[in-house]
Amino acid sequence: MEPNSIQNEYFSSYEDLEVHRLMLEDNPRTLAYKNAIMNNKSYFKGKIVMDVGCGTGILSIFCAQAGAKKIYAVEASNVANLAREIVKENKFEDVIEVIHSYVEDVVLPDNIKVDAIISEWMGFYLLHEGMLDSVLIARDKFLKVNGEMFPESATIYISPCSVPTLYKKWDNFHGLSMTSVANQLRASKCNKPEIMVVEAEDIIGSDEVVLCWINLKEDIVSEVDSFSIEHVVGAKKDGIYQGLCLWFDVVFPDLTGSNDNVRLDTGPFSSPTHWKQTVIVLPQEQVVEVGDPIAFQMDMTRDASNRRRYNIQVSLLDPDEAEHPLPCTCHLTKCILVKAYMDQHPEKVPVTEQMDTNCLQEDPIDDD
Repeated sequence: MEPNSIQNEYFSSYEDLEVHRLMLEDNPRTLAYKNAIMNNKSYFKGKIVMDVGCGTGILSIFCAQAGAKKIYAVEASNVANLAREIVKENKFEDVIEVIHSYVEDVVLPDNIKVDAIISEWMGFYLLHEGMLDSVLIARDKFLKVNGEMFPESATIYISPCSVPTLYKKWDNFHGLSMTSVANQLRASKCNKPEIMVVEAEDIIGSDEVVLCWINLKEDIVSEVDSFSIEHVVGAKKDGIYQGLCLWFDVVFPDLTGSNDNVRLDTGPFSSPTHWKQTVIVLPQEQVVEVGDPIAFQMDMTRDASNRRRYNIQVSLLDPDEAEHPLPCTCHLTKCILVKAYMDQHPEKVPVTEQMDTNCLQEDPIDDD
């Protein structure tokens, strides 16, 4: 367990009703959960469900509407009292039991197991101040064999990007050049991630790179302690390489056999969410042209003193020395030749992506 001071600070932050208003009004988030539950109505009917970190209880109510016979809505913060009021307001107090407790301390009657666990546990870039550990612990403690997790998997993506909203205005600020201000801002922002909206047109990588994929039905806590990748990607457009953009998606199970899984995507090509995107701002920008190789290494490692946070380290690599993926989208001659050969001989395509840092440690995140 984490130190009590950290744990208390974390849960007290969720007693701010403004936090819950922000999440409730995030339509892509709320509708994704509602659709994932209602699309699987036939599965939820008559089932026992646990909602980990239930907040205001809205997900528990969706499960009750889908026909679940019992929902244990677990909430460690004092917002559990509000959840009870909302459950009663919607006349589901006979179905939903709000438990004001850390999920790690919960004991269910007769040690019964649940058919499904639902939780909205995600933080910025998926893992920041998230409660994934608690969800996995709840799974191991309460979920039946072959029970279901909502969501069932999560993926973090990376792509090189521009961030003109941070710097472009300083090129001509009331008729003056203020690039020195932009340079100082860039230097100051290199020390922590920037939470901001990145426009689709500002993504300059030719493909999105997967940093990690998490299987919520099988992965254990130690497997999400660290992730690492070394990658080279070709620029898909002329532009200014100013940072690395991180986002995530989660996928919910489809238990109807229609292969129509609900996916909640927080990326720049989808509808905005309260998570926005996370940008690792580079200390210096770089002008790139279509096909230029962009090489980087990223390590994400759980902080030793606060398990709810991760330290992110980034190194810009020499494209001539870094190992390129197969195929590679950059314009180096060797990559063009390899890609042409692989296009001609798809049956011989190998699967290889190498992984192998330095700018950034995660402090309190700026989410303005």
